[in-house]
Amino acid sequence: YRRMSGGERQRLALACAVVGRPDLVFLDEPGAGMDPQTRSAAWDLVEQLRADGVTVVLTTHQMDEAERLADDILVVDHGRLLASGSLADLVGRDEGLSFTCAPGIDVPALRAAVPGISEVRELPASRYRLEGAISPATVAAVATWCADRGLVVTNLSTSRRTLEDVFLELTGRDLRS
Repeated sequence: YRRMSGGERQRLALACAVVGRPDLVFLDEPGAGMDPQTRSAAWDLVEQLRADGVTVVLTTHQMDEAERLADDILVVDHGRLLASGSLADLVGRDEGLSFTCAPGIDVPALRAAVPGISEVRELPASRYRLEGAISPATVAAVATWCADRGLVVTNLSTSRRTLEDVFLELTGRDLRS
């Protein structure tokens, strides 16, 4: 055991946790220290346990691990429960559209001009983020609105909100001791 790598120790701990096919298993950071192939195999095992009816209680700092493996998620910070629910409950169903443009554009006017948008925010470095029902018409409306004002849009991309986004919104982005 002393000569095993961190990933090998994690694999052994996971095997010991499930060897008796328990009805309930507690896993603390099951993917920590594992290479991508081993982590994927471990996650597949956890998914199979869930499919077999095993209750899995998982603690992790890896938001992608929680997104893939958890039915219900609890966001805890400094011992306080900040949010709970399914992944869809926490991240929402809306998508986002981000782009770079001139600083200080008329955000309320842009929001009014683009249907289906729930929020428009100006971010640092002349970056903007729209959230809501993003469609090809949304992208065209943003580009048209900017073009009508002589503004060049760059770095336009769409994305879904992630659990990491939610965690950072709830806990803040500053490093803490």
